[in-house]
Amino acid sequence: MSAPPAPDAGPISSAAATAPTPTPPRAPDDALERSAEQTAKAAARGGGHPVRLRALDGLRLLAALMVAAYHYGGRSGEISQAWGTSPREQFPTLSGYFAYGCLGVQIFFVISGFVICMSGWGRPLRSFFASRVSRLYPAYWVAIILVTAVFALPWVAYEAVSPSDALVNLTMLQQPLGAHRVLGVCWTLWAELRFYALFALFVVLPGASRHRVVLFCAVWTLGAAFAEAANLPLLDVVLMPEYASYFIGGMGIYLLHRFGHDALAWGIVGISFLIGQHYAIGELWHPANVNAFSYRSATAIIAIVAFGYLAVTLIALGKLNWANWRWLTLAGALTYPFYLVHEHLGWVVVGVLHRKLGIPSYATFALTVLLMLALAWVLYRFVEQRLTPVIKRSLTTVRL
Repeated sequence: MSAPPAPDAGPISSAAATAPTPTPPRAPDDALERSAEQTAKAAARGGGHPVRLRALDGLRLLAALMVAAYHYGGRSGEISQAWGTSPREQFPTLSGYFAYGCLGVQIFFVISGFVICMSGWGRPLRSFFASRVSRLYPAYWVAIILVTAVFALPWVAYEAVSPSDALVNLTMLQQPLGAHRVLGVCWTLWAELRFYALFALFVVLPGASRHRVVLFCAVWTLGAAFAEAANLPLLDVVLMPEYASYFIGGMGIYLLHRFGHDALAWGIVGISFLIGQHYAIGELWHPANVNAFSYRSATAIIAIVAFGYLAVTLIALGKLNWANWRWLTLAGALTYPFYLVHEHLGWVVVGVLHRKLGIPSYATFALTVLLMLALAWVLYRFVEQRLTPVIKRSLTTVRL
């Protein structure tokens, strides 16, 4: 953003008043900031508002559906209990493909880096804090209550966490506090919270600028590498070497979106992808083993991670602006509540539809996804749309 005009510095001498003052050359960052502001103003004059990145909403839902496919048909565990047999028997052909769905999380993290950089730009710390809390917690609280209540039903075979642990889960800090998790997917929210804290401290608090974001990305990349080499638990918790590259890549992509083609931003994106695929391979690839649920190809893992980076980059550069369908906005809105409720409540729905009602596997899979999307709409319509503005307004106006 352009810097505000400096306040009057007070009386000046007559010589200074008459002599022309040379204008210092603008730094490259200042020029890029001014250009971005002019572009945004021109867009506003031309069409009222800049184009909404609806394709990004669609990509978010696609990533959530990938994760759901993994949870319903690409792994073993409690979902086998829901189906009555291993998902490999239910989906002999597709289960191997569903196993790649867990990579939707990496795509989520890249999108998050982009979105948080965009939403935090030019905001004071209080506004940024209020927007994140009001966005994350309302649907999350209801999801915690729903899953705890359903798992406490006598006919549900899955064990509920203790009342104390359920209460701790409401804070979203259950992992560092050692409490049992109500939602299996909440480990990703713990990673998101740590990213928000780092971004707020080193970018939002001092004021977002291209130079500051570039510096933050560079320092975090090196710090995460040092944390990996040092093997110190505290550094791992703070710097998240296994996830940092995805958030950093998203921030680099946002710099491309805001300032256009730039060698530094492309360098951030490229290096973060190279590191990100390394961690994805390290976490998900293993030699072929007949006892494993599935075997993931290293090439396919790299290709899916590359797809995530490429898709967000194309959206950021305006190459997918043609995908401007209104329904994508709703798809993006349903993504977060769907992500929260789909796994654990999906186990219960799969068990009812398939084992009790005898509905075939593929129909059960599709119906479960549709029912979870319907529940996500209810949470969006009656929880998020009502509570988010209230919480955001309250946190924005509260006196510190």
